[in-house]
Amino acid sequence: MSRDTMIRILSLALLTTTCSPAPPPPRPPLEGAKIGGPFALIDQDGRPRTDRDFVGRWRIMYFGYTFCPDVCPVDIQNVGAGLKLFEKQDAAKAAQVMPVFVTVDPDRDTPAVLKQFISAFHPRMVGLTGGDPAIDAVAKEYSVYHRKGVATAGGYLVDHGRQAYLMDPSGKPIALIPADRSPQAVADALAIWVS
Repeated sequence: MSRDTMIRILSLALLTTTCSPAPPPPRPPLEGAKIGGPFALIDQDGRPRTDRDFVGRWRIMYFGYTFCPDVCPVDIQNVGAGLKLFEKQDAAKAAQVMPVFVTVDPDRDTPAVLKQFISAFHPRMVGLTGGDPAIDAVAKEYSVYHRKGVATAGGYLVDHGRQAYLMDPSGKPIALIPADRSPQAVADALAIWVS
C-alpha cells in the first residue's frame, strides 16, 4: 500500500470518527430516586431560604459541618475547585450550578460561621443552617445519615454521610458528584450531566 493511500485511509477514518455524533449520556443514575424535597432553612447571611429559592438552578447538595476535622473541608474544596474548572470549560452551563453546603451541626454552625467557612471555597456557594428539627427534616429528605458524637473536652464530632448530590433545575436527583475524589472528577461529572 502506498503512503498516499495510507494517508487517505487514515484521513477518512479520522473524518468519520469526528463527524459521528457523540453517544447520548446514559440515563442519570439517580433518576426516579426519592431524594430531595422541601426545606426551610437559614443561609449564611441570616436570610430564610427554601428549596423554592433554587428552582431553575442545578444544585450540588452537600451535607457536612464546619468543625469537621477531615473530610468536609476536603470534599467542599473539591466541589468548589471542580466547579471552577467546569467554569473554564463551559462558563454558560457552569453559571447555572449552585453549590449548597447544608450543616448537620446547627448548634455550632451559625450563619456567621457558615459565611466564613464557605467563602473559602466558591463565591456562589450557599451555606444553610437551622434548628435541629429543620436540619433533621432536610437530612431525611436527602437520605443523609447524621448523629452527634459523644462530647469530650475538645468538643464533639458528628458522624454523617458524605454524599454530594447533583439535583436538576426542578429539584430531581441526577447523580452523585465524586467530591471525595478530586476537582477534575467533579468537573468531569458536571460536564456529563449539566445541560
